Amino acid sequence: MVFFSRILRSATTIETSKQLYKHLLKECKKLPDEAQGYYRHFIRQGFTQHSDEIDPERISQIIERAVEDGKWIVEKYSKIKK
Repeated sequence: MVFFSRILRSATTIETSKQLYKHLLKECKKLPDEAQGYYRHFIRQGFTQHSDEIDPERISQIIERAVEDGKWIVEKYSKIKK
């Protein structure tokens, strides 16, 4: 339950695509060096793919999902490291 509230808090502080991009790049720095390039490219592609989105509700959904996915990836790599 605590983890879910942490995700919601993060998602609510991110309101624009620029804030999301910056957040995801910071999260990417937590990954091993060999994975950072791949995920930076993946983040960039996601922004290119959704650049024409204008519906505020859909943008909010995309931001929420991107934050959740970013946290999952960081946790995945932190478990591998241990």
